[in-house]
Amino acid sequence: MRHLIVGALLAITPLGAVYAPIPDQESTKDLTFSVRAGISHDSNLFGAATNEVSSAIFTVAPRVVYNTSVTPQTFVAAAYGLSLDYFENRPGKKLLDSHDLNLRLAHQFSPATTIDLNNVFMISRNPESLLAGIPLNPDQSFQRNQFDARFDMPLHAKAGLTVKARSVYFDYRNATLGRSLDRIENLYGVSADYAVLPEVKAVAEYRHQQVFYRKLGETKNKDSDFLMAGIDYDVAQKVSASARLGVEYRRRSAERDTTSPYAELSAKYDYARASYILGGYGYAFDESSDTVRFTDQQINRFFVNVQHSFTALIVGSASVGYEPSQLKGRRGFADIDEDSTRLGVALTYLPTLHWTISTSLDYDRVNSDDPAREMTRERMALHASYSF
Repeated sequence: MRHLIVGALLAITPLGAVYAPIPDQESTKDLTFSVRAGISHDSNLFGAATNEVSSAIFTVAPRVVYNTSVTPQTFVAAAYGLSLDYFENRPGKKLLDSHDLNLRLAHQFSPATTIDLNNVFMISRNPESLLAGIPLNPDQSFQRNQFDARFDMPLHAKAGLTVKARSVYFDYRNATLGRSLDRIENLYGVSADYAVLPEVKAVAEYRHQQVFYRKLGETKNKDSDFLMAGIDYDVAQKVSASARLGVEYRRRSAERDTTSPYAELSAKYDYARASYILGGYGYAFDESSDTVRFTDQQINRFFVNVQHSFTALIVGSASVGYEPSQLKGRRGFADIDEDSTRLGVALTYLPTLHWTISTSLDYDRVNSDDPAREMTRERMALHASYSF
């Protein structure tokens, strides 16, 4: 059951402070404690279009991680992290505390029949992703809970079945934001795959999505049905690719319904130990931060992530994301075009088994037909962590 540890570590990793992936120190212990401390600078704390507020930020973040195989077939993982951020220049409260709690249970009924349950609860007082077009200096903090379930089973020697579900709950601390954005998003899916060749699987998939808003849901709720087909292809020993293409039929409460294409494309090349290139494209709907004027946001997502091990002790990483999109206007409001660019680079030094030192630089840019939604943001950071 130890082969599930890699997935568990991915599942219990909290949302990072940088876009570029930073590798964790490997640990063979069931129980691990760590403390991260550092200093960073944020040029636009609230994601404002004008009159940006910048500040230095001092951070201390203790964390505990536990993972173990309670039986040869059952794996359990849990993690709790606290982040204390002190802002040198911030209107209002200067010391903010954020929390994340992750729980995972994975069980093998047989070598090919498994169930995987994962829950992530977080309280974010200093959000990494800021809300576009929100007036200056609001409290954008929120609570978020995400539950994922996945069940895999074989149908026969070459075919398999997967059933999966996800439920995400958003609860914003600010009352005004809560009235607009508090919601539950549920996603259910079933897929079947068939091994056309040892290295190629054909996949057919159906998904159903529901979005329920706590306030004024009769004008904002929606649900979607997805029909998709695609392939998973192990091109070579170090190269893999995946594709899903299909159609989404979206029904909106008190607004126009729509039918649109849906796409998920990705490829990964593991060209050396601890070194890879991962890229992809997606086309889908997201919820908008302005629910008064817009029903949702139709997004094209292009991304590339790179990690390169210069030596056994030094790892560099970079992330690039570009998202041209269109916000779909409600009746009486026009659609607007918008594009977002996110860049991140990081350099990590692992001098010993217990120490990790990293420096990072992130850049955000939002261009929009609505000037109030535009934003530029830079973040620089230097952190060190010790695990034991």
